[in-house]
Amino acid sequence: MKRRDVLSLLAVTGALIALPGSEGPSSRPGTTASLAEAGPELNSHLWKVFVLSDSKQAVYPMVRHQLGLLAKGLGESRSDTSHRQLCALVGDLYQLAGEIFFDANRYTDAAHCYTLAASASREAGAFDMWACALTRHAFVELYERRFTLAAPILAAASRIAERGDSQLSTRYWVAAVQAEVHAGLGDLDATKRALDDAERVHSLSGELHNGGWLRFDGSRLAEERGTCYLALGRPDLAEQALTAALSQQLSLRRRGAVLAELAALSAERRDLDKTSHYTRKALELVDQTGSGFISRKMQGVRNHLVPLMADGRASALHQQISALDSAPLAKE
Repeated sequence: MKRRDVLSLLAVTGALIALPGSEGPSSRPGTTASLAEAGPELNSHLWKVFVLSDSKQAVYPMVRHQLGLLAKGLGESRSDTSHRQLCALVGDLYQLAGEIFFDANRYTDAAHCYTLAASASREAGAFDMWACALTRHAFVELYERRFTLAAPILAAASRIAERGDSQLSTRYWVAAVQAEVHAGLGDLDATKRALDDAERVHSLSGELHNGGWLRFDGSRLAEERGTCYLALGRPDLAEQALTAALSQQLSLRRRGAVLAELAALSAERRDLDKTSHYTRKALELVDQTGSGFISRKMQGVRNHLVPLMADGRASALHQQISALDSAPLAKE
């Protein structure tokens, strides 16, 4: 995951996305058609591998190879139709690339990928994909605690999602992320309204997401409520929601994030026995997955431990979490 390689490919692909198709003959007839035909299935496969993989970065070489092929296809594309088809594939796969960088705590690289994904989706006329790319971009600001920057991105994503497929869950996912931003800004009423909007996803039937760039089905709302209530200083509501989330079938990445939230909540309540229990479980998952996402969540636990440092248990936990900063993942 070399940064120079990433930025170079982003620059080339971004330029090719902006160039309109022309009706002249392709230099390699059939290449673009083959990419357009096989691309959706391959992209879908790569998302499935990403979701199932414990180590998200292990998927990157395959994603990088396909992104290179798509950039080459854009360079050879001549018709507006093939250009839009390839832009849709690029908008899809750059969201996956962004997810890989996000999980490695490489937020700047993730943001670049999401920006390109949004541009490609716009060129393809894919409103739901476009809204999802913007929502992922807002996550970068959210996890950097720049809530005032995340809010307008999500407002734009919400407007774009309204032009998408009403049978997909896009607009409800945007609402769920908006709830976290409102919580970060300390607005309880706005948080509750956004969460209530997100709950409306349960009124949908049929194929409400595609398992790739859109995976929101409402099953994460318990943990998202817990995250919001913890940020709002409502530990009673947060614990109820997070405990309910932990009882669900979660991916290792999501389970680690919930455990980190429960550890932070326990530290806030000065319950070091529970804090130790949840912290150890979360750190085990960091070791197992190499996930920067969980690691980042653990930094919140460390902050809550600072007032308790007179206790040797809190000091030991603080040191264990601080050791994550020197891990190879944090340097990527």
